[in-house]
Amino acid sequence: MKKLFTTLSNIWKIQELKERILFTLLILLVYRFVSHVVLPGVDPTALGNNEKSGILGLLDMFAGGSFSRVSILALGVMPYISASIVVQLLGIAVPSFQKMQKEGESGRKKMNQITRYLTVAITIVQSVGYVKTQVPAEAILLPNTLFLVLSTFVLTAGTLFVMWLGEKITDKGIGNGTSLIIMVGIIARLPVAISQEFSARVGSSSEGGGPVALVLEIVALFAVVMFTILIVQGVRKVPVQYAKKIVGNRQFGGVRQYIPLKVNAAGVMPIIFAQALMFIPGALMQFVPSLQGSWLIQFSNTTSLAYSLTFAFLIIAFTFFYTAITVNPTQMSDDMKKNGGFIPGVKPGFATSTFIDDVISKITFPGAVFLAIIAILPSLAVKFGIKQEFAHFFGGTSLLILVGVVLDTLQQIESYLLMRHYDGLMKTGRVTGRTGIPAASSNAAL
Repeated sequence: MKKLFTTLSNIWKIQELKERILFTLLILLVYRFVSHVVLPGVDPTALGNNEKSGILGLLDMFAGGSFSRVSILALGVMPYISASIVVQLLGIAVPSFQKMQKEGESGRKKMNQITRYLTVAITIVQSVGYVKTQVPAEAILLPNTLFLVLSTFVLTAGTLFVMWLGEKITDKGIGNGTSLIIMVGIIARLPVAISQEFSARVGSSSEGGGPVALVLEIVALFAVVMFTILIVQGVRKVPVQYAKKIVGNRQFGGVRQYIPLKVNAAGVMPIIFAQALMFIPGALMQFVPSLQGSWLIQFSNTTSLAYSLTFAFLIIAFTFFYTAITVNPTQMSDDMKKNGGFIPGVKPGFATSTFIDDVISKITFPGAVFLAIIAILPSLAVKFGIKQEFAHFFGGTSLLILVGVVLDTLQQIESYLLMRHYDGLMKTGRVTGRTGIPAASSNAAL
């Protein structure tokens, strides 16, 4: 405990780090304040209980409840995330985008500009759909056409404002701004979830179990978080030896480093893709009422065995797919060869590429299985009697985002401390910022 207070004191002694943390907290406070501002022309008292479920509930969680509150930030940062994913996939499949990626800083600026324009287009489309389907008619105080046009402009401006806040945090704060905004939205729902679970177990509306059941749930949640951290942080270290070069009386190279190939290189993307496909049966039943009595009804229940098994299979398949298109063993091998590096016992070139591809294939399978387990844990939690709101924190996209963002932010704070010759956050721990050695290629971190 004494070391913890000493570390916090050291953080406060570093002026730049202190200013970045305070700036980040200020921006997040502004975001949470603005997220409670309701759209112009909407009567808040007429909204009633506007809670969402399914994919809409997931979007509401990412937006920190703004989606159900009909806030000016109802769409949050999700259109920007969608645009970023589209641009990232174009960078893999379209040669012109691949060329931009290789142009360095100028190419990055071009791709960022394209992402912003695409964000505006996506937000306009989603704004129209949101106003037409998610705003109760009895809560609208303006003529429908005027309200639609006004709300589209306001929602688009709100998303651009959130995007700007995220970029400001990234530039002048600590951590990734967009990820932190999503994380704050998720954490904002945690007190409500805990309150509901407490009431269900030991409150006036108790459904049984008592304090013991609540304690066991907290312990299980802690274990799930630890398990998720292991998956997110897990890497397979491939050793890389660099040839010695003697220039004058000085020796360069001759050191051994490693490529940290991540067990879960795909991150949270397989769950997002799989979740999008799992909502197709529900959409079909809405548009074709005759299908409501068919076998598709099994996929409308997120706790059913058919839903969980199909969801897990899709996650495993998408994990292999996304890892294959984002991690390029051939490029890693070429970069290694250009820098005079080689894997001991493996010939440079094609043999190195094949070796790296084989290693990735071996570690991706257990990573995909563990990712599928994490994704279906909320459904299992509901089966054991945990409330839906609290069960969201037992796994799935929300937990992976929380763990990933916290670890990334801790890594940046750790780097600031080590640069100023202070002890890091965890002297004997394995935060990446402390133990990481520069990889042999720019793609190794993928």
